[in-house]
Amino acid sequence: MLSTVVLLVDDEVPFVEAMTRRLTKRGLDVKNAFSGEEALQALKKLKHVDVIILDVKMPGMDGLEALKEIKKAYPIVEVVMLTGHATVESAIEGMKLGAFDYLMKPCQISELIQKIEEAHEKRKLNEEKIRHK
Repeated sequence: MLSTVVLLVDDEVPFVEAMTRRLTKRGLDVKNAFSGEEALQALKKLKHVDVIILDVKMPGMDGLEALKEIKKAYPIVEVVMLTGHATVESAIEGMKLGAFDYLMKPCQISELIQKIEEAHEKRKLNEEKIRHK
């Protein structure tokens, strides 16, 4: 079975490095990007991404802007928003823009893994629906 491909997008390099190690240990195929712009470039290059973990607060293109662009170009990819600066407003905005879910940083690795699995399941169901149309 192929492992789930996750694109982890966050401007905090130590966080990305630590999370990549922890998620990889649990069998996920983790790709990294350190900005919204870099995430969009990575999506163009990568053949397949199942789930994106996207930080809300980043310099330049923030997570909500990146989410809009991702959903426009790759509507089937599920996005889990992640932030250490959560506000109810940005959570609601992210969900309106099509985010799968929203987690506070720091979150438990088990909680993040569960969200990735749920988002991946949703993506697979949507792919099936599209295939059978």
